[in-house]
Amino acid sequence: MTRKRQIKLSAYLVGTGMHASSWRLAQASPGASIDIDYYRELAVTAERGCFDMVFLADSLAINERSHPNILNRFEPLTLIAALAGATSRIGLVATASTSYTEPFNLARQLLSVDRISRGRAGWNIVTTRDLSGSTARNFGAESHYELEHRYRRGEEFVDVVRGLWDSWEDDAFVFEKETGRFFDPGKLHRLQHRGDFFAVEGPLNIARSEQGYPLLVQAGNSDAGQQLSARVAEVVFAIKFNEEDAKAYYDEFKRKVASYGRNPDDVYILQGISPVIGATEEEAQAKKRQLEALLSDETILGFLADYFKEIDFSRFTPHTTASDAGLDTLQSANPDYKKHQPVIARENPTLREVYSLIIGSFSGDHLVGTPEKIADTLERWFHGGAADGFMLMAPALPEGLDDFVNLVVPLLQERGLFRQSYEGSTLREHFGLPVPLSRYTRIVN
Repeated sequence: MTRKRQIKLSAYLVGTGMHASSWRLAQASPGASIDIDYYRELAVTAERGCFDMVFLADSLAINERSHPNILNRFEPLTLIAALAGATSRIGLVATASTSYTEPFNLARQLLSVDRISRGRAGWNIVTTRDLSGSTARNFGAESHYELEHRYRRGEEFVDVVRGLWDSWEDDAFVFEKETGRFFDPGKLHRLQHRGDFFAVEGPLNIARSEQGYPLLVQAGNSDAGQQLSARVAEVVFAIKFNEEDAKAYYDEFKRKVASYGRNPDDVYILQGISPVIGATEEEAQAKKRQLEALLSDETILGFLADYFKEIDFSRFTPHTTASDAGLDTLQSANPDYKKHQPVIARENPTLREVYSLIIGSFSGDHLVGTPEKIADTLERWFHGGAADGFMLMAPALPEGLDDFVNLVVPLLQERGLFRQSYEGSTLREHFGLPVPLSRYTRIVN
């Protein structure tokens, strides 16, 4: 029987929220980014809302203009290991770089967390952008890898990690006390990988988990990033700011998945959303205005100057339009600008709005309003083929997550769009994905 298609939900957890001024709200706790009890409460709230997973991003370098909530925060793999003990059903996804670690170490760490959580871990695969300009120097190198090099290395990295995760067949450990046979030697496999970037022998010293191995998540925006996603990812995180763009991306990406011989229905696209929820439209708009008013001109223009090095922003104010600043036609050296340029050219936002757009706290009017309005938007995007689910990037935490769980989730449940309770215990089960077969599994007809 075909399982009914329902919305998938993930909660993006980052300190006091995605909006750069969220820490300045009267009710905010600016030290929350390194408060484990705070993160436990967030994860428990998301689990109460039956979310499929929580998502932890990462950065390997910062500077004075970095988002406040990444200046002082936990390393995500360590954090999801701690959250595994505070939760029992929700998936736990951590970001880890293929550019500044080694496959053996990361394969071991991720599979350890997957076993600690009893099959609830996921890996957000990144090759690492260098927004601070100092990432490479934090790891003893003079310059950051070029984009094409990063992704070629990243593809091989993922292949090595998956190979290491298959070091032991599922029934390799026999524990025969009478004979003294701890494992079946025929079911232990050395990878013996020799490639362009890595030489890894194996085997890994930990067995596969209840879900086989961690769910693979990816959010690449460049052409190379999308090709990696289409080849290996099981969940894809995207950010499109209107339904038309989201649907075009959805259709094109599913075609890319099919071109690799994969079933597009087995790859879930989650669109990032930053809703502002109020009892009335006016209350929601007031919440948004409050957050925007707390942003200083220096913060906005300093960030944009760092992001778009081709433009002198000292000549402008946050109220200057994108077209007046030349952003609508800019041929930027920043590869991440590609995903923002169409929106900027079409909408001609102010520089204040461009800032919010880039850092991920942008909320179009379709996502500012009552719980019913938010639920209507998500339903329309879901049924319209623009998304398989959504990544909640709440502008302010914990209230943004609380409001969504308490007010929007019940509406989605009433409409049959979202689960009433968990049906499985592993992250793959939440997405209706089977345990991946080991490459060494003997298929018997």
